[in-house]
Amino acid sequence: MKGKLIIFSAPSGAGKTTIVRHLLGKFPELRFSISATTRAPRGEEKDQRDYYFIPKEEFLHKVARQEFIEFEEVYNGTFYGTLRSEIDRIWDTGKHVVFDIDVEGGLRLKRKFGEQALAIFVQPPSLDVLIERLKGRGTDSPEKLEERIVKAAKELLYADKFDYVLKNNELEIACAEAEQLVADFLAK
Repeated sequence: MKGKLIIFSAPSGAGKTTIVRHLLGKFPELRFSISATTRAPRGEEKDQRDYYFIPKEEFLHKVARQEFIEFEEVYNGTFYGTLRSEIDRIWDTGKHVVFDIDVEGGLRLKRKFGEQALAIFVQPPSLDVLIERLKGRGTDSPEKLEERIVKAAKELLYADKFDYVLKNNELEIACAEAEQLVADFLAK
């Protein structure tokens, strides 16, 4: 039998990456799905650890060859996606896949895999708190920051389309709640 998929989606800055990293330290049966992107690495990011950094032309060739299970132009000119080979790589080791993925991509995966997937939306305390977190990162130009804020406001409207909405008002509580959700899903 193929493994299960655990999908964490949220607007940028909601805390999904921190929660996923926490879960990877708690569940040895989980492996992180590395997304592909056309954007350049930021800070300490490494190819094949944080993302598969792929030139845009190569990315679009992979799309044409249907190598992606899902993909999207998340920001103007910047594509993200999940390679089929990435899920197979993890399942071939007998592990379950955990995703840290944008909202649209998360919903696509849930539609494709149905009951084999648990889709969790990480909800920040408010849009204002989210904006402060994004500004606090100091990684984006003012234009890119504005683009993220507009996208985040839209993405918050999709929360009810997920299996579960995980409120990230306090990180420690959100991580504990995420642990329980994952444990229950894996036990099914």
